[in-house]
Amino acid sequence: MLEITPATVVQVILLAREGAVAEAQLHEFIAGLTTDDKSQLTAVAWIGRGAFEPEEFDEAVATALAEATTPTEDYLMGMPHLAENLEAGLEALGVDVTGEEEDLL
Repeated sequence: MLEITPATVVQVILLAREGAVAEAQLHEFIAGLTTDDKSQLTAVAWIGRGAFEPEEFDEAVATALAEATTPTEDYLMGMPHLAENLEAGLEALGVDVTGEEEDLL
């Protein structure tokens, strides 16, 4: 079950879209998340890129926790298309973030 707030994921999406301009902010934001939120954020990204199916969310979270060998912020920031993967992952999980984006902009 998704416990990370959609607003948190949307914040990462918005910062990732800004690219190099917000790189330090994005790094700091992800680094400041709890271990659970980091693993869930990673799982959402993996679902978005097709590595896991939405119904495998709990497995993806467990894998993210078990296989975390580098800081999550470094791993995710090195992922091509991070913002798109997170958006697709939220959509696949049935999370509507329409209002979240508007609130953060």
